[in-house]
Amino acid sequence: MTRPANFRTVAAAALIALGLVGAGWFAAQGMAKLRTDDRFVTVKGSAERVVEADLVVWPMSQTVGGDALAAVQSGLDANTATIRQFLTSAGFGDDEIVVSPPRLEDRWAYAYGDSRPPERYRYSNTVTLRTGRVAEAMAALRRSGDIVAQGVMLNAGEDGGPQFEFTRLNDIKPALIAEATANARVSAEQFAKDSGARLGGIRSANQGVISISDRDRGSPHVKTVRVVTTVEYFLRD
Repeated sequence: MTRPANFRTVAAAALIALGLVGAGWFAAQGMAKLRTDDRFVTVKGSAERVVEADLVVWPMSQTVGGDALAAVQSGLDANTATIRQFLTSAGFGDDEIVVSPPRLEDRWAYAYGDSRPPERYRYSNTVTLRTGRVAEAMAALRRSGDIVAQGVMLNAGEDGGPQFEFTRLNDIKPALIAEATANARVSAEQFAKDSGARLGGIRSANQGVISISDRDRGSPHVKTVRVVTTVEYFLRD
């Protein structure tokens, strides 16, 4: 009667042993896959394009001061007409010229006693040229001294000067990203080769930030568009 019991005990022990062996094998396979999948390389790729600006925003602010309000208003209107005439004579239309509402400052309103400034009123506005004709705008900019020669004192530096912008980013963005990603893969392949591995699929990818900057200080109308991508690739034995 003891032999069947012993047999059952031995069989149960054998099954347990086989289960442990099987579990160990599967665990080993899982760890091997984990180690393989965990091997990856992170690389960056970049691409650049030099482009011409396609939009100019040129604000010209001016201020007239004095004690007589009517004279100040008249002076501002005359100066505004001079600036507008300068731009229209350069070939720009009314739809490209925007005149801001005037700003009136009574400098005596909050002054006391002898602290009053010499001029009571300051009247100012901004005439802005917004155009896609960059070459014509640059030609006018080089002749902007003609405005001063007619007695209009522009507030130099107040508006930061003309701004040149590139608005057709979406036209070149796909090609830039493709080039940057291709450059990243070249770096990853070289790393894999040097480490004795093979390059696998993409683990993750990040486009990064696309920047648009002046090519140099002397050519604000020429822009450099740059994109940097970050890509992680799996490595295989």
